[in-house]
Amino acid sequence: MIGRELGPYRVLDKLGEGGMGEVYKARDTRLDRTVAIKILSKALAADPQFRDRFDREARAISQLDHPHICALHDVGEQDGIAYLVMQYLDGETLAATLTKVRCRWSARCGMRSRLPRRWTRPIRRGSCTAT
Repeated sequence: MIGRELGPYRVLDKLGEGGMGEVYKARDTRLDRTVAIKILSKALAADPQFRDRFDREARAISQLDHPHICALHDVGEQDGIAYLVMQYLDGETLAATLTKVRCRWSARCGMRSRLPRRWTRPIRRGSCTAT
């Protein structure tokens, strides 16, 4: 997908992947801004149940307006690829943030913190919704 264009969005870099698809950093060529694009996997796009879930997610996100939730800018489909375009948030990974918190907590309590492993997997902050 890197280098490909989806509508006015040029895909720059892969940020992550999850159960429903992949998230990419992209450039909005119309408004000259960086965005995050969530792409529904082709296998799931062919399944009406998953496609409906993806569409419901887009509608739900579009109704949210809160400073701690990124904005949904656009939805689209091109060549059988369904995608959501969201606000891009740059920053450290969730794993790095949790490591800092764990280290501060351990130092304060004089104990070794044990976070569940699933909380410390590398997750990029380029997207604001779960993939």
